[in-house]
Amino acid sequence: MKKITTALVLISSLFALAQEESKTNDEKTFDFNRWSIDINGGISRPTAPFTVNNYVPDFSPYHVDLGLRYMFTTKVGLKLDLGYDNFKEAKNSEKFEGKYSRIGLQGVLNLGRALNFEDFSEKLNLQLHAGLGYAYLESNGFSGKDEMTYVPIGLTAQYKISNRIAFNADFTMINNISQHYTFDGKSGGVGGYVIEDRGFNSTLYNATVGISIYLGKNENHADWTVYSKKDMELLATIDSLQQRVDDIETMMNDTDRDGVVDYLDVEPNTINGVAVDTKGRSIDNNNNGVPDELETYIQNNNKQILAANSSNGYIKELINGGYVNVYFDTNSTKLGKESMGSINFVVKYLNENPSESIDIFGYADDLGNTEYNKSLSERRATAVKNLIEKAGINASRLNINALGEDSLSGSKSKDARSFVRKVTFKLK
Repeated sequence: MKKITTALVLISSLFALAQEESKTNDEKTFDFNRWSIDINGGISRPTAPFTVNNYVPDFSPYHVDLGLRYMFTTKVGLKLDLGYDNFKEAKNSEKFEGKYSRIGLQGVLNLGRALNFEDFSEKLNLQLHAGLGYAYLESNGFSGKDEMTYVPIGLTAQYKISNRIAFNADFTMINNISQHYTFDGKSGGVGGYVIEDRGFNSTLYNATVGISIYLGKNENHADWTVYSKKDMELLATIDSLQQRVDDIETMMNDTDRDGVVDYLDVEPNTINGVAVDTKGRSIDNNNNGVPDELETYIQNNNKQILAANSSNGYIKELINGGYVNVYFDTNSTKLGKESMGSINFVVKYLNENPSESIDIFGYADDLGNTEYNKSLSERRATAVKNLIEKAGINASRLNINALGEDSLSGSKSKDARSFVRKVTFKLK
């Protein structure tokens, strides 16, 4: 178990370092090639478990592997790893043949850059890699596949040939977990299974040579890119300037679109269309909670409504019949000046009929999930209630009903959806 714990700690450290470097390292500002294809071939040596008197030659000559690597920075990266081993019995051993295949993901630490190899050579490099993957063993000693998890840990030496190609030599130890059969496909214990608990069930060694082919439009790859102290100072300056630009852009947002940017806006949620002062506050000279511009609009329209409809009964029919509605933009609860005509009907009627109360029904369309739409409809109804209350109607006469998605919201028509994003009323 100590071996497994040590290996997993190393793997976790490499992956964590890769993730952290990809988020925070300033080198992302400078361009360098990040992708490479690593092609290797060589020899392999499976070790225990074997059955008694069965073994392979000191080095089996057939091993190949292929890696697709991406470097987040000049120091860390990830590699998709594929490998294949074929081995047979040595002299004086029973005949057998094993085929071992694997695929996995490895973290890569570029030791050459981390340890400043460039101080003594621009062509030599060293990389540490470790990871986790899936493997299986096939053998003439049993049918099917012996599936397992493998943990590779290796070291790669590199020699730069050009900006596009590097020679490499690699040594990797592969540790297998949950391997059931021995490498020779024979019994390894009771029932023909590997039963000994050694932490790892088996170990395989690979020694290979190959090439790394660098991909990308830039001159250098991350393996060989070196930054001077002056470069790093420039990177720090660029990052500082970018942060300042981002901060300024945030400060210049105008969430409620009243013409006053957020960092100067004392009232960042004013009603659309009303006049505001230099600090973004809606103008309310009589301090009654209703912006003067909306109050004037309501008063003027009251006269027009009284002239056209002298009957309270007719107004009540309009309200209860669903002809008096307040509409909203998508995912919005803001009331615009255009909403005041409808609200004016309600306010006028309630003022003239103080014994009556009213239900305020909030709706949403079918975009988004049902739970969110229920909440959105409630917030819309509340926004309308608050405005009616500010116009002088007692809150006890105003009842909120959040009905969520309107029954018409199943339509895929954009116009139909705009029609159901609303608040309606019913007098009682």
